[in-house]
Amino acid sequence: MNDIIEKLKEIGLNGYEAKVYLALLKKYPATGYEVGQAAGIPQARAYDTLKSLENQHIVISSGTKPVTYSPIKPAELTGRYKRKIESAIDFLNKKLPHVKETYNEPILHISGRTNIINKTCEIIDTAKKDIYLEIWSQDFKYIETHLSEAYNRGVNIKIVGYDNLNTSYATVFKNNISGITEHYKGERFIFITSGDEEGLFGKIETLKHENPNALWSKNHEIVFLIKSLIFRDMYLIDIEDHFPEQLRYFYGAGLKKLRDKILY
Repeated sequence: MNDIIEKLKEIGLNGYEAKVYLALLKKYPATGYEVGQAAGIPQARAYDTLKSLENQHIVISSGTKPVTYSPIKPAELTGRYKRKIESAIDFLNKKLPHVKETYNEPILHISGRTNIINKTCEIIDTAKKDIYLEIWSQDFKYIETHLSEAYNRGVNIKIVGYDNLNTSYATVFKNNISGITEHYKGERFIFITSGDEEGLFGKIETLKHENPNALWSKNHEIVFLIKSLIFRDMYLIDIEDHFPEQLRYFYGAGLKKLRDKILY
């Protein structure tokens, strides 16, 4: 019976009210004295509780002497509270979003390589439409199974891959832009978005092997920014693949003139 009492308390009855209602279900009609004895509560509290339940229209008094009490049917009780809760939820769904004019999704800080990998897998596992990802081959192997399962669900996957990353189920833009991998030697980063819903970015390996850190959010502006950075790299990779001589002519070997212009 304790589990039933706890559930009755969850829907709004207090402990005494739950015990009295259960006592009446077992035997009714019953006097206040009989209810107190059956419920195992002090006699004075039995009468107070019966009055409270009567005011809530959960028990009905006979109007005779001695006064006896009967409970409403369980289906009526649960149905009433179900309608009450659903009505409250509908009201809150309509009103809560307007308490603050604008709501910004929080940005969550994730620390540690394992935690970053796990969060990345969570993003992949819940993806419905598309995944855009920028990652190094050393880290790709830890999420590859999750990506394969997403592909089998019909998710479109496009990847900017470093260090000869290969896969058969996604479009891979291999980042072989001269000087890029050398510039990041000793540290690796990750960028990922799932649709326009959520994204993550940060370093998954650092130069001094410090604790890696990343940021995750469902903030649409942050997700847009991450996706834009991935798109930019895809554009650059595809352009270099198709126009290597022209780029070398304008920017020199290893795109040195462009890198010097940006970095110095």
